[in-house]
Amino acid sequence: MEQYPDASSRSTRARLKRMIPNTVWRRGSDAYWWWRNRGNHQLAAMFGTRLRSDRERLVAFRDRHRGERCFVIGNGPSLKQTDLSLLKEEFTFGMNRIYMIFAELGFSTTYFLAINTLVIEQCASEIRALRIPKFLTWRSRRWMSGDSGTIFVDTDYRGPEAFSTDLTGRVFEGGTVTYVALQAAYWMGFQEVILVGVDHRYSTQGPANATVVSRGEDPDHFDPEYFGRGFRWQLPDLEASERSYQLARAAFEADGRRIVDATVGGQLEVFPKIDYKSLFAGQGDA
Repeated sequence: MEQYPDASSRSTRARLKRMIPNTVWRRGSDAYWWWRNRGNHQLAAMFGTRLRSDRERLVAFRDRHRGERCFVIGNGPSLKQTDLSLLKEEFTFGMNRIYMIFAELGFSTTYFLAINTLVIEQCASEIRALRIPKFLTWRSRRWMSGDSGTIFVDTDYRGPEAFSTDLTGRVFEGGTVTYVALQAAYWMGFQEVILVGVDHRYSTQGPANATVVSRGEDPDHFDPEYFGRGFRWQLPDLEASERSYQLARAAFEADGRRIVDATVGGQLEVFPKIDYKSLFAGQGDA
C-alpha cells in the first residue's frame, strides 16, 4: 500500500468521519483513494507520452529469454548464507536495495525492479546510478523522470488480484515486488524461475502495510543498513503475498513452466523446494 497520512492528518480524518454519514464517507473515501493512488496516474499517462513509449520498449522484452532459466533474488538475511557468486553467468532479477551487495559480488543483476514509492523516493539517486534495465512503477515518475535507463510499468497495488501475462497493461503488485518480478519473468519467456533470498519472515512486527521509521539496524534484510536508522518503510503483508504467489504458480504451471524456491531456510511454502547448490552440479568439474 502507499500514501499513509501523518498523525495530524489521521486526527483530522477521525473528526470528519464522526461528522459525516457512513455511506457518504465510504463513497468519498473510495473516490479519494482511487484518485490519489490510481486516477491521477492514469490521467498523467493519458496526456503524456512517456508511459506509451515505455510500453513499446516493454514489447522488445517479450519472450526475449524463451526457454531459459532465471533467478529472482530477494533481499532476506539468507543471502548471507547463499553463494551468490554462482549467479554471475545467470540471468537474474534484483529488487529494491539489492544494489547494496553489487560491489561485494563484483557484478550486478541482469534486471532491476522497484514498485514501492517510499523506497524509490529515498533511494532515487542510487537507483538512477544503476546501469542495467530498470523496471519501476509509473507512480515513481516524479523521482525518476529524465532517466533513460528506467522503463515505467503501470503497476497497481489495489484489486482485482490477478497475474498479468502482459507487462504492457495493468500489473497487479500482489503485496510484494517479488510478484511483479515473476510477472516480468513470465513476460520475458523464462521457462524456469528460481527464488533465492525470499525468506518470507520478518522479526519487525506491526499491522500489514503500516508505514514505520527504522530506529536502528535492520534485522530483516541481508544488510543491517538496508532499512537502517531513519528509513521509512512499510511492513509486509505476508498473507497477501502468499495469495499472489499462488496465482503466479498457477499461471506458470498452466503454460508448462515452473517456479521453484531455493531460498536457504526460507519459510515460503507455496513453491516446490529445491537445493540451491544442486542447481550448479557439475560446474567447475574436469
